[in-house]
Amino acid sequence: MTELPKCPQCNSGFTYDDGRMYVCPECAHEWSRDVVAEESSDQTGVVRDAVGNVLKDGDSVTVIKDLKVKGSSLVVKVGTKVKNIRLVNGDHDIDCKIDGVGAMGLKSEFVKKI
Repeated sequence: MTELPKCPQCNSGFTYDDGRMYVCPECAHEWSRDVVAEESSDQTGVVRDAVGNVLKDGDSVTVIKDLKVKGSSLVVKVGTKVKNIRLVNGDHDIDCKIDGVGAMGLKSEFVKKI
């Protein structure tokens, strides 16, 4: 049996196949099989911010949540602007340098593109 995609709206794993459409029984969202096939080929390696904007190398972002820096008492505050990000593969999506903190890795779910 093939693995069905999760619901793009509520991330439920209980989707089912209904002809040319996928249906989520939890939120009643329906989407086309063709859209899923197209997105899976387009989305390889795409990094998105907390709002859904596509990020790329050299973008500027702002932090949307207070982030504690591991191993120190420093905190990266909400609204901190980070310029010239670099996208990487790994447990963190973004490598950057923050004024007053230094070089660090951020997850894309905690930033918003400027």
